Amino acid sequence: MRESRTEASDAALVVAIARYHQDALAEVYRRHAGAVFGLARRLLSERTLAEEVVQEVFLRVWNDPERYDPSRGTLRSYLLAQTHGRAVDLLRSEGARRAREEREARATADAGYDLEHAVGDMAAAAQVRSAVEKLPEGERACIALAYFGGHTYREVAARLDEPEGTVKSRIRSGLKRLRQELAAVGITMGFEP
Repeated sequence: MRESRTEASDAALVVAIARYHQDALAEVYRRHAGAVFGLARRLLSERTLAEEVVQEVFLRVWNDPERYDPSRGTLRSYLLAQTHGRAVDLLRSEGARRAREEREARATADAGYDLEHAVGDMAAAAQVRSAVEKLPEGERACIALAYFGGHTYREVAARLDEPEGTVKSRIRSGLKRLRQELAAVGITMGFEP
């Protein structure tokens, strides 16, 4: 049986493959695997990817031998065309995968950077809240209205029913205390009281 397969034409082997004769596939592999692997290796530059393509090409022949049409060319040219197509597909998918991974890595790095700043901002905000709570009530009310409420000195004075000079003085002394309190925990303020 083995002797007849080695003497059979490629077309006869493909017919035998269609009838699920494994020895016919083995003979086709023996004849053409070197050329298929050589092309795949040349196109892909990685041995493992080339081996994967060889396996897929011969698996396609086993699963769908009717795709080969002897009137259109030799079995070797058919296998090499299949190899070329699969290798190009693999190159494209690998390139797309790498580009996607790079985009995701950049997005993760950017998100990590933003997350780091957000956590730092939240920690600083907690320190500021704590420092503001330690202020005497008069200073805290004036600073809250002026800095957190967005009101002018005059508007703060009107809301608290206090003289404008008193409000300015409380804000100035409150900011001085805040600056000292925050400097003690490593936070510098961008203004001078």
